[in-house]
Amino acid sequence: MTNPGRDAPGSLDASSARTLAAGDLESDFLPARGMLGISLRHRGAELLRRVDDLACAAARGSSAGISLLHPWANRLASARYRAAGRDVSLDPRSPLLHLDEHGLPMHGVPWSKLAWEVVETRRERLVARLDWDRAELLAVFPFPHRLEIAATLGPGGLTMETTLAAGAAGPVPVSFGYHPYFGIPGLARAEWRLAGPAMRRIVLDGRGIPIGKEEPFAAFDALLGGRDLDDGFALPGERGSFTLAGAGRCISVDFLEGFRCAQLYAPLGRDFVALEPMTAPANALVSGRGLQLVEPGGTFRATFRIRIDGTR
Repeated sequence: MTNPGRDAPGSLDASSARTLAAGDLESDFLPARGMLGISLRHRGAELLRRVDDLACAAARGSSAGISLLHPWANRLASARYRAAGRDVSLDPRSPLLHLDEHGLPMHGVPWSKLAWEVVETRRERLVARLDWDRAELLAVFPFPHRLEIAATLGPGGLTMETTLAAGAAGPVPVSFGYHPYFGIPGLARAEWRLAGPAMRRIVLDGRGIPIGKEEPFAAFDALLGGRDLDDGFALPGERGSFTLAGAGRCISVDFLEGFRCAQLYAPLGRDFVALEPMTAPANALVSGRGLQLVEPGGTFRATFRIRIDGTR
């Protein structure tokens, strides 16, 4: 359902925001701008972060709210990659690229550059698709395909199902992910409680690029305190759950299907924690590690759920 009466944060495309509602939850999306999730409200309290100035985020090419990172999540070590038998050379000057502080391509094509087509809309469900067939998109990722996102809101949470359907021209590499930012309303960051499963920590270099090593990482459940996190992890399977809790609320991100890796991002001094589902480790298009291929005419599905429990 469309809700033009509600101003989207940052006054960005407010008239095109689509609102879902179920029980104590409401959620807003911008199909015309990357199918970006710009709000997830529990009993009126906003749980998402980095949604205060979307216009500025769009201008910078920054992730925000619940953003799809495609065709790669996090960084590439080089502007050149070879995947599925094709050599690709990215143009650092392209407006479809966002570069990090090291000049590395980051988070694929920014959400603000991708307009999705709505194919289904109901009070609790929104489905949109994106055809990756335009010349400028193929210059970044030369693998024709179709993406579909189905966002379904239930009384207990928001489920995000992403389907990649490969074209007939050749296999399509899979390395997308999501970058959802969360916060606990009315509670200082240091008092947020963060928990996660046993997994393997992906060892990164100073640029945030995996060096090809992993180390055991025990399950954890502790106050965030003064922690400064930006770490990648390999899950033992495609299922796992991370939680952020405090002040009578618990936000869980459940990996249900297709997501084999995670990134935890909680920079010191910022009031958010990003719990990021990833289909492959960072830099997979360059390194080939953990990179899956969808054969011509085939499909790949990845699903995660944001589960909300609250007593307030």
